[in-house]
Amino acid sequence: MGGKWKGLILFALQDGPLRYGMVRRAVPGISERVLILQLREMETAGLVHREVYHQVPPKVEYSLTDFGKTLNDAMAPLGSWGEENLDRIEDIKW
Repeated sequence: MGGKWKGLILFALQDGPLRYGMVRRAVPGISERVLILQLREMETAGLVHREVYHQVPPKVEYSLTDFGKTLNDAMAPLGSWGEENLDRIEDIKW
């Protein structure tokens, strides 16, 4: 689960399936290349399911697997902590 984007992608998918463009809009600042790589890694790890609809134009949706949902649940307290301490975190000079 390395990388700074995977947690944000998991969070974006928590409410249900999203098309690629919606995932990209939900994770501001991520490049197209990095998003594709992260989604592939998460799919390989069994966290994300990729559903391809064979239609014109092509449609692809991403959703969390049951395994991905358990990871999201485990990360929820960390997200809450981040929200509660956002001002202090933003003031830190990394």
